[in-house]
Amino acid sequence: MSLSFSHTIQLSALRLLGKGFTALGFAGIHRIAGVLGAVLWYCLPGRRREAVQRIQEHLGLSRHEAVCAARASFTNNAMSFLEIFLVPKLLGVTDPRLRDNEDKERFLRLIAGAERPVIAALAHFGSWELLASLKWENKDRPLLTVVRQHKNPAMNTLIHELRGARGMTSLDHRNVSVSVLDLLRQGGVAAFLVDHNCRRRDAVFLPFLGKIAAVNKGPALLAVRAKAIVYPLYLERHEDQTYSMIMGQGLDTAELDGSLSDRVSAVAEFYTKAVEEQVRRKPEQWFWMHRRWKTRPEDEEAR
Repeated sequence: MSLSFSHTIQLSALRLLGKGFTALGFAGIHRIAGVLGAVLWYCLPGRRREAVQRIQEHLGLSRHEAVCAARASFTNNAMSFLEIFLVPKLLGVTDPRLRDNEDKERFLRLIAGAERPVIAALAHFGSWELLASLKWENKDRPLLTVVRQHKNPAMNTLIHELRGARGMTSLDHRNVSVSVLDLLRQGGVAAFLVDHNCRRRDAVFLPFLGKIAAVNKGPALLAVRAKAIVYPLYLERHEDQTYSMIMGQGLDTAELDGSLSDRVSAVAEFYTKAVEEQVRRKPEQWFWMHRRWKTRPEDEEAR
C-alpha cells in the first residue's frame, strides 16, 4: 500500500524513533515502560476506573486488590506495546531470555514436525508482541500471524516492519481465510489473538470471566475446516526481564463430533476457557483496558 506524502514523513520519523527505542535494549525499554505505565494510570482516569471495576466484577477481588492488579496491568501493557521495538534483538525460540521449561520443549518439538496443521491461540497476556513475532529455523513448516491493522498507515507500516524483523509473516485479519487455509493445508502454523471483542456477525457468544462475551469464531472455523490442532500459547513476563512460554494441551479438531456450528463453538469455547485460566492466574498481565464485553448478544440489546 502506497503512503501519502504526510504519512511518508510520519513513517520516517517513526523509524528514527523506533531505532532509538531498539537501541535501548530490554532493560531500557522496561524502564521507560514503567514510567509510561504510571503516566497512563494517572492520565486515563476513565480507563483506570473501568479496569478496577472489571477486575472486581470478574475476579471477585477486593477494592485494594483490584487497584493493585489494575495498576500493574497498566505497566505490563505498556511493556507489551513497547516490546515490539525489541523484536530485532530477539534471537528466536532459542533466545536465552526464554526460560527453559517443559512447555518450551513441547513447543520446540511441535515446530520441528510437520505432520498436522496447527493454530496457536494467543491472547493479550504477558508479552504478546514478542510471542507473536518469534521465528524458528524450520523452513519446512510455514508460520504466519494474523493481526489487526493500525488505523494510521504510517504506524501500521512500521509495526509490520518490526514484526517482520526476525522473518515473521503477518497478515491483516480481514480477508485472510484463503491464505490461512492454504498455509494450514501445508502443515503450517497460524497464530491468532483470540481474546479481543469483535463484531456480532463474527462472534459466537460464550461465557468469559463470568459474563457472556463476543468470541471471534474465525480462528475456530479455520481450525475445523483444516482439521488443525489448536494450542493455547502465551509468553509470561518476569521481573528479571526473562520470559516463560506457556503452552496448553492441544485440541484436535478432527476428533470433534456434531455439526459445523457445534464444532466451531467447541473450539471457540476451548480457547476462551484457556485465556480465562491465564487471566485468573496472573490478572496483572492481561489487557484490562480493553472493552472486552462491549458487543452484546442481539436478544440482550432488545430487552
